[in-house]
Amino acid sequence: MSTIGIPGLILILVLALVLFGPKKLPELGRAVGHTLKEFKNATRSLTSDDDDDEEAKKKELAAKEAPAKTAVVTEKDAFDREKIEREVRERLERERLEKEIREKLEKERLQMEKEQQKA
Repeated sequence: MSTIGIPGLILILVLALVLFGPKKLPELGRAVGHTLKEFKNATRSLTSDDDDDEEAKKKELAAKEAPAKTAVVTEKDAFDREKIEREVRERLERERLEKEIREKLEKERLQMEKEQQKA
């Protein structure tokens, strides 16, 4: 397997500039960067979910063994809690929407296959 190298990279950049133009190229770069960032965050959250489950079990055991302590809730704690709750709600909503979109796309794909088979 060969690598692209500097000349190949320059050729690709020139072709992209010719195909998309100087106005669309920065937008395209931003879109690609945003997509990569979302993918990275998604994979990170998938791997951290397993770690979070283990940590939650350990915390439950520690809470059962430790004597009950009174906690003072500060404004910062309340704000952090609200922020976390909001992020969780947003994440759940995003996952629900993604699931709906996947289901709709699958239905459309199946419908297109049926139409192609009839034709």
